[in-house]
Amino acid sequence: GGLLRVLRAAMRFVDRAADASGASYYGVHHPPDAAHLSSHSFDPQHSPVLAAFLGHVDVVITVHGYGRAGHWASLLVGGGNRELADHVGVHLRRRLPAYDVRTDLDDIPRDLRGLHPDNPVNRPRRAGAQLELPPRVRGSTPMWWDWEGPGPAPHTQSLIDALADAAASWR
Repeated sequence: GGLLRVLRAAMRFVDRAADASGASYYGVHHPPDAAHLSSHSFDPQHSPVLAAFLGHVDVVITVHGYGRAGHWASLLVGGGNRELADHVGVHLRRRLPAYDVRTDLDDIPRDLRGLHPDNPVNRPRRAGAQLELPPRVRGSTPMWWDWEGPGPAPHTQSLIDALADAAASWR
């Protein structure tokens, strides 16, 4: 019960960042026991809501979770809009100095770069930045086992603030 609550709460931060910055929000939330679906499998031709969202925005910041040995503190910022990725990276580094924020595509594993043309991050007019987050910053590791709030774990709150700052200050 408690761990499941923490996991669900950890990924619900993106809508908070959108609210704080006045940005639009579209979310796909997987059930905890569901098989992973690649982003490029979400086709706006099969989802009028996704199609409307992508037609409404110029750029997007997509947020994904990942976990790999050796990358527990690495935030990876891929996607086709490299200027936006760098902008997001600046705000992440400012709010989360203990993390390794990677915006150089050569420093991001190929399968986590978010460059597939069918990936929703690359479908808006000016594409977007794809943020891959390790469990630690999502508040879903043993590091936060005793966090009871209020609100998200401290690193997750800093992430929310960084994303809100990046969205609000993007030109």
